[in-house]
Amino acid sequence: MRFIQVLGMVFFLCMATGTAYTDHLVIGDFSQLASGDELPDAWEPMVFDNIDRHTEYSLIKDNGKTVIKAHSSNAASGMICPLRIDSYAYPVIKWRWKIDHVLKKTDVTSKKGDDYAARIYVAFAFDPETAGWWERTRHKSAELFSQKEVPGTALNYIWAGKASVNTILPNPYISESMMVIVQSGNAKAGQWITHERNIVDDYKNAFGRTPPEIIGVGIMTDTDDTGEETTGYYGPITLSGPSD
Repeated sequence: MRFIQVLGMVFFLCMATGTAYTDHLVIGDFSQLASGDELPDAWEPMVFDNIDRHTEYSLIKDNGKTVIKAHSSNAASGMICPLRIDSYAYPVIKWRWKIDHVLKKTDVTSKKGDDYAARIYVAFAFDPETAGWWERTRHKSAELFSQKEVPGTALNYIWAGKASVNTILPNPYISESMMVIVQSGNAKAGQWITHERNIVDDYKNAFGRTPPEIIGVGIMTDTDDTGEETTGYYGPITLSGPSD
């Protein structure tokens, strides 16, 4: 997936897109919906220039619970939940996912292999204090053209093909988007897996500085660079406080 396009995406921001509780924020609780329903209003399509084939996202029942099914065949698109929150207020992200199989040609170091059966995408506000002159100019131009906010950086939690778990690498298309490998290979394909990550810690390890505000959380299964086919499934996604 061409992540220069992802960082060029713009978001309509909402102060309370998810469901807020005292200690956590529910970004996606799809179990409250029925199979075949429309996707939640809080989730918006994330599509990209020059990519005409889109991943198909739908709600299905799996083991009695409603989840998002993402089927992709030589295609790419995502779903994004726009929000604006302090990264330090809700630094822990937790989610459940499974896949049918990893992509044979996926390669986190190559543009031709920049596809994944499952991905959780966290977008951050642009921070002019950490950007150079050219980055500030480019970002300002993008916002003036779109008249909406443009993300500055991103973390991508991915289910890779062969790469080592806990490796953090820059996206081969753009260094402002960092890839965090949390699952790899087919050993657990077909199984639901729960992951929990500290966004603040991962951002510091990836970028060497503290994170700005979070402005969106998304999901994506994409196969446009490899031309392959697979299916990913996404369960609940939450953000929680540092004491949880």
